[in-house]
Amino acid sequence: MTAAAVPPIAELVAPGSWRAVDCIADLHLDAAHPATLAALEAYLARTQADAVCILGDLFEVWVGDDAIDEPGSFEGAVCALLRAAALRRPLWFLHGNRDFLIGAGFARATGITLLADPTVLVLGGARWLLSHGDALCVDDAPYQRFRAMVRAPDWQARLLAQPLAARRAQARAIRSESEARKHAATTWADVDTAAALAWLRAAHAPALVHGHTHRPADHVLAPGCTRHVLTDWDLDAPPRRAGVLRLRAQGAERITPEAA
Repeated sequence: MTAAAVPPIAELVAPGSWRAVDCIADLHLDAAHPATLAALEAYLARTQADAVCILGDLFEVWVGDDAIDEPGSFEGAVCALLRAAALRRPLWFLHGNRDFLIGAGFARATGITLLADPTVLVLGGARWLLSHGDALCVDDAPYQRFRAMVRAPDWQARLLAQPLAARRAQARAIRSESEARKHAATTWADVDTAAALAWLRAAHAPALVHGHTHRPADHVLAPGCTRHVLTDWDLDAPPRRAGVLRLRAQGAERITPEAA
């Protein structure tokens, strides 16, 4: 992808009665992080937002929707939690770089609506461009090649045709390799400003909301154009961190899950 390339942009119009939509991302849920999962469950039970949008990497890894039905699986337990939450308010999800294999089976099991990346949320007349953010890290050429490969339907079909146990083993190997690269790297690619501005202009939106980089901040990209970066969640190891970006027609507010 080059800075000039803009993907198709979907649009989601919130009901006129809605006042607030929460955005979260990068929880990287797995069985080794029970406190993070508990914090998510508590947040979904208490939030006063009209809807919650999860901007990717809800799971540390997703090996296929059939994992939900495996007896005693972590995926099945989390999906039951999400289904209970989706009965209280709409939940939306768009894919991250760790859970790009989430599909229709997940949507049926949870009641969550899957969104395209990117999607414009229209809330009270305000337009917010939502994305996971990885496609905008254009300087990371090796990752962009990997992303294009694993998002291809043929590649996914070949992977999903393998037994579940084999896919779990591959996921563990890929995670180990990814962690090794992360610890060895001295710099990490960030969202490209020119690419972000091109997306915003195509979407006729003044603000981009994304995760992926784990660098929470608010950046002014150009007059009238802002980039809001979500924090990742990790309540199992110091420094403990979690956060919510609450969107309203009047603007965005960073709050803690406990204050939601």
